[in-house]
Amino acid sequence: MHYHVVIPAAGQGKRMKAGMNKQFIHLRDEPIIVHTVRAFTNDPWCDRIIVVASENEREEMFRLLSTLSSKKDIEVVLGGQERQQSVKYGLDVLENSGIVLIHDGARPFIDQEYIHRLVLKANEAGAATIAVPMKDTVKRVYDMSVVETVDRSKLWAIQTPQAFQTARIKTAHKKADDAGKLGTDDASLLEWMGDSVSIVEGDYMNIKITTPEDLVFAEAILNHKERV
Repeated sequence: MHYHVVIPAAGQGKRMKAGMNKQFIHLRDEPIIVHTVRAFTNDPWCDRIIVVASENEREEMFRLLSTLSSKKDIEVVLGGQERQQSVKYGLDVLENSGIVLIHDGARPFIDQEYIHRLVLKANEAGAATIAVPMKDTVKRVYDMSVVETVDRSKLWAIQTPQAFQTARIKTAHKKADDAGKLGTDDASLLEWMGDSVSIVEGDYMNIKITTPEDLVFAEAILNHKERV
């Protein structure tokens, strides 16, 4: 199996409070985005990597990614104001065939095993996303009061990558763009169109680095991966 991947990395990550794009924050000796992209440069199933960056960071992003030793085609394209727009710009450079993955630039710990499971499921079902069952009790709250305790057995925390037949997700993005529809993730655009999205159970270590506390968890994950 083969696939392409689009990695949106143009957001500034205000919740990180770092005064810079969180993609450039270092984990050990390398920026987060380098750790993330390496997961795909090391995968023989991956044919093409599209990283989406803001205009003022495109040159720096290209410089960082050029340090990766890879025979794969890594392209850096310009993003938009919203993540959804950036993903669309990344998809626009691809042909309407095959499988494409969409993966958060700040999610550096995805393992090849789960990527391959996801690609196989998307090839079979048309669309699939990595997810993990919710561990915490979840309550619906209004005005700081509990309204309802939600049945946790039916709740999954959605991660990336998300994988799609390329033509279908490109159609979903175009229709959403035309309608002014903003989805919470790329899979939600297919749901909005009435399509189904399959779940592939993933790994709780596949965290998205969003807040300063996540850097502590990221360091612990790196230490764990070095020991196993």
